Amino acid sequence: MNSTLFYTALENYKAPVTTILSKPERFQDIPDDWHIVVTDIKGSTASVENGFSELVNLIATGSIIAALNIAAKHVIDIPFFFGGDGATLLIPSTLLTDIMAALTVHQENIQKEFNIYLRVGSISVSHVYENNQELKIAKASINSLHTIPIVLGNGLHFAERLIKSRDSVPDKASINQTRLDLDGMECRWNKIPPPKNSNEVVSLLITATNASEQAPIFQHILEHTNDIYGSLRHRNPISIPKLKLSFNYKRIKTELKVSNKADGLKNILKVWMNGLIGKYYYLPTATGRKYLKELTQLSDILVIDGRINMVISGTTTQRQLLTAYLDNLEQQGQIIYGCHVSTTSIMSCYVRNRNAKHIHFVDGGSSGYTRAAKVLKGKLNANRLKTKS
Repeated sequence: MNSTLFYTALENYKAPVTTILSKPERFQDIPDDWHIVVTDIKGSTASVENGFSELVNLIATGSIIAALNIAAKHVIDIPFFFGGDGATLLIPSTLLTDIMAALTVHQENIQKEFNIYLRVGSISVSHVYENNQELKIAKASINSLHTIPIVLGNGLHFAERLIKSRDSVPDKASINQTRLDLDGMECRWNKIPPPKNSNEVVSLLITATNASEQAPIFQHILEHTNDIYGSLRHRNPISIPKLKLSFNYKRIKTELKVSNKADGLKNILKVWMNGLIGKYYYLPTATGRKYLKELTQLSDILVIDGRINMVISGTTTQRQLLTAYLDNLEQQGQIIYGCHVSTTSIMSCYVRNRNAKHIHFVDGGSSGYTRAAKVLKGKLNANRLKTKS
């Protein structure tokens, strides 16, 4: 099999994620001539605390869209993982030069427009293997429309730590002729309150302390989450009645700046007019109902990239039951986790077309993933110090 089409051709299992995690034979090694690409906003916690949560999410979303638009032109599927303040992608070597050039343009644009530094780096999968890190993947349909990659092993997080430790200097010669294509990126929704019968949104990051035990630990955690909250559909923080479009001038300008488009009157009016059309599109018509139903199904609320990343809605009692269970696992030394609770979720979108060709990146309000990551990092550092002593 041509390794370029490795993920495109990977079998798509139509089974619950918990079932797939129970079958290690369904996971395959990622080809060693592939590459891990990581983007990460330096100082994202400060940006979030200064009120730029939606901008942080939009910048991270843009880094995924830049890569997906390039991959789409080559008819190649690539796995991607949204992290709130950055993203991780797995790509074949044939796409590396184009994607890195586009992301470097994205990096320079974000620095120029917002004075925010977006790290961009890549590491070969072979280098990960040479450092005795595991990297296995399976593909899962979590509903009739949405397929996600499931990664086991610490390879992606090893690459992330390495890239963060050595900020790379972009090769200017390779990007002079590069056009940043963020077509399809939208940030049109207000902060989204929890669905009916829920009162909070929880952002969770969970890592297993023993990489070889990831699959059974993650399986049990997700099964327990299902027992408390219900299925992914039942704990989805995005619900149709709570969606409200917003097209204020500041938001339109921000979207255009992130997209590396001129924020002149012509483009502002174009986005604003699209918004007016969109409001009619989302009215209770058959077409509008179909799109909104697809939107909830295509909300990216569960990411497994060597750890569990999920955004869920429910009640305070449900969250207390889940965190009590996680606390017990943490005390036993099986996991370390970070959690953030908010009263809204935020969403940025990639809409190639409105006929099931869209994906919606969800984070807890006030950048729940970034805040949960801060908690997780603190625990990991404390655990390392404890181990050394």
